[in-house]
Amino acid sequence: MVSKATREIGTELAVKYTFRNRRQLHSQVHKDVCKQGKPSPENDLSDMKKGTTKARTSRRRHVSVAFDDNVYKEPMQKEGINHGNSEARDAENKKSKWEPKNWHEIVNNIREMRKQRDAPVDTMGCDKCADESAPPEETRYHSLVSLMLSSQTKDAVTYAAMQKLRQHGLTVPNILATDDKTLGELIYPVSFWKSKVNYIKKTTQILQDEYNGDIPDSVEKLCKLPGVGPKMAHLCMKTAWGVLTGIGVDTHVHRISNRLGWVPKATKTPEATRVALESWLPTELWDEVNNLMVGFGQQVCKPVNPLCNTCLNKTLCPFGRSQCRGKQ
Repeated sequence: MVSKATREIGTELAVKYTFRNRRQLHSQVHKDVCKQGKPSPENDLSDMKKGTTKARTSRRRHVSVAFDDNVYKEPMQKEGINHGNSEARDAENKKSKWEPKNWHEIVNNIREMRKQRDAPVDTMGCDKCADESAPPEETRYHSLVSLMLSSQTKDAVTYAAMQKLRQHGLTVPNILATDDKTLGELIYPVSFWKSKVNYIKKTTQILQDEYNGDIPDSVEKLCKLPGVGPKMAHLCMKTAWGVLTGIGVDTHVHRISNRLGWVPKATKTPEATRVALESWLPTELWDEVNNLMVGFGQQVCKPVNPLCNTCLNKTLCPFGRSQCRGKQ
């Protein structure tokens, strides 16, 4: 039980300090009002005691200004929302972008090894198969057909098939009039030639019905054609339309990119490799990298028995280092 004397002492202390705090509050308000050129403290005090709107407004305005400055302004500055920090934020984003080590040196070494330009892709690649003297829509059709034939097929075989097709008459109306047996004989021995006969006939019919004998002018539309994938679509946009839309990643580019460590983590498909490469490789190199790496894969970085000991990147390439250590 609390004694009566204790309760009285507690009451006195509460009254004393409560009054003291109120007095200090009134005094502070008077000082703030005087600084703003308001009426004298005596008049303000009387107004406050009467509960006037003027005094209450002054107090609220003072609290509101302090709240705006401390709560909103500082967090925005810390987060870099103001325009002055936008450049610093962009620079920080660039620094955080992943890219492989020594890739500039690796590209220059591949250029040095490819300077003769004597790989099969340099003379018999898909960009060499079309008849440049034919009408533009016919030349574009040649580019598309050569890319469809090239899937999992060596350049020399694709090039030979294209020569036979051109002699036969590689136009939309003529291919539609050609029976499947004859078309198969013309493109044999490309890989999966029976499936490709079917794809070429179906695609050619779509071109006749929907594109007036020409080919689609976008990656999305090209990928809707039977037998056409992202790699063919991006390469076709460049060879047929002269528009760079992405990196054409075939089996060579896919293999070499993983061997060099040019992907943040190992990729299982060429399309995944394309996305990874385009995330860091400068756009101005997208057109060059396909031809550069395909020829390099045909001559040096082969799928079987790669020539790592003679490669200029053998000390920079993770795969090359492992191969050279195993042969020492």
